[in-house]
Amino acid sequence: MINTSADGVRVAVPGGRDQAARPVLDVRGVSKSYGKVGALKSVDFAVGAGESVALLGQNGAGKSTLVKILSGLVRPDAGVVSLDGDETALHSGARAQRAGIAVVQQEVATVATMTVAENLLLGLRAAPVFWTTRTLREHAKPLLAGVGLGHVHPDTPMEDLTIAEQQLVDIARALSEEAKVLVLDEPTASLSDTEIERVLGLVREIKASGRSIVYVTHRLDEVFTICDRAVVFRNGEVVASIEVATASVPDIVTAMLGEALETYFPEPGELGDTRLRVVEMVAPGLAEPVSVALRRGEILGLTGQLGSGASAFVAGLAGMSPATSAEVELDGRAVTIAGRRDGLRDGISYCSGDRKHDGLFPGVSVYKNLSAPWISRITSRGRISRAREYTLAADVAAVFSIDESRLTADADTLSGGNQQKVALGKWLGTDPRVLLVEEPTRGVDVGARAEIYAQLRRLCREGLSVIVASSDTAEVLGLCDTIGVFYKGRLVETRRARDWTESALLTRVMHDASEEASS
Repeated sequence: MINTSADGVRVAVPGGRDQAARPVLDVRGVSKSYGKVGALKSVDFAVGAGESVALLGQNGAGKSTLVKILSGLVRPDAGVVSLDGDETALHSGARAQRAGIAVVQQEVATVATMTVAENLLLGLRAAPVFWTTRTLREHAKPLLAGVGLGHVHPDTPMEDLTIAEQQLVDIARALSEEAKVLVLDEPTASLSDTEIERVLGLVREIKASGRSIVYVTHRLDEVFTICDRAVVFRNGEVVASIEVATASVPDIVTAMLGEALETYFPEPGELGDTRLRVVEMVAPGLAEPVSVALRRGEILGLTGQLGSGASAFVAGLAGMSPATSAEVELDGRAVTIAGRRDGLRDGISYCSGDRKHDGLFPGVSVYKNLSAPWISRITSRGRISRAREYTLAADVAAVFSIDESRLTADADTLSGGNQQKVALGKWLGTDPRVLLVEEPTRGVDVGARAEIYAQLRRLCREGLSVIVASSDTAEVLGLCDTIGVFYKGRLVETRRARDWTESALLTRVMHDASEEASS
């Protein structure tokens, strides 16, 4: 059932209980504009006690602006926010905390040089003025255990943790506030399947305790797992409030896009002869030598938990963390991969999974970001042909449906989906034969995901070969022709995608059968 009203006066919660007329969080008529652009337009939105509500929509739909308003980082131009019936002015992060709202932002908000225990105190209203190392540890231990990080010592520097572990520390800090409303903005974007399940389990526990949850995600399977309602944004407005129990994925996608999405994953194409052969690669992050083969027109998916070795293999092949030994053949010719330049010279391009740090130049125009890897091709005697640079960048932008009117805008002003298109598209100008891509749709909405999948498949039909390293098992199942599973630094099994089931793939990702056989 889809209700176009989002008044939240009475909401269904698990177990058949009805909430009283007054919700815990009530947003009424909230608007926010940046210049002539209306980011939010008279938004109404409410959450009851013990209810988990998903905020959904394409990048740029208004979700992030609402989260910033709830966190006190942005003031609305109009409208009110009420908690337990009391109108609240959320003019700062401290005021939002005092009101009872805790927010876990999409970007990890930790200090790398401080310890885990010290990070758990950052920004907390109840943080002691004086403390000792011992009291810090005692404060941290139950919080870490509560998010499945009981094995992490409180004195560990944050920079020694994985991104996933840092995200869980962020969540632990928010939970320690005992807030009435917990806002989670893409909390699983950087996590593996095992860690995602840990976070989803936490959300279930928080709901059971009676606290309210606002959950922002692009992973629709999570919505159906832990959310009671989905509130859909489009162009700064709430266009639907959907009862999850009676909805389907097409219902939600149609509400998000304004039209039905006919094809999410494109049909596979014909595969040609062997394009790339890697024999016995030894590289940092791999527990044993790894061998793979890739055919012309093929998309090979490599998956596993974070740290499993899939990303390490791709980084080694790209020359980012060069392999210490390997035999590599590209179109039947031996090539070297001692460094990044070697791969680019031979036709192997690499797109990082971290577009914020490795994929884009912030503050630089879109067209200059697109031309960065191949600027030497339009340079003569130290002079860049700006006209040719713009023309070729526009051609690349067209492939990934990037609006040409945005080419002169700074890349960091684009939505997450368009930023990812730029991060991917810029490598097309290098005329690659093999494209290596890590986490191609991390933090990308449904519509942009479908566009990226379609373009990768179209490029393969034109002769490109692609290796995708992704921790999203649904993605590799739907997109790839062949799937290889990494576990603890080893490539443990490779099969054609059609020979995997979702349950078999998840089981293999989380458990190595050979370990059980040898025990």
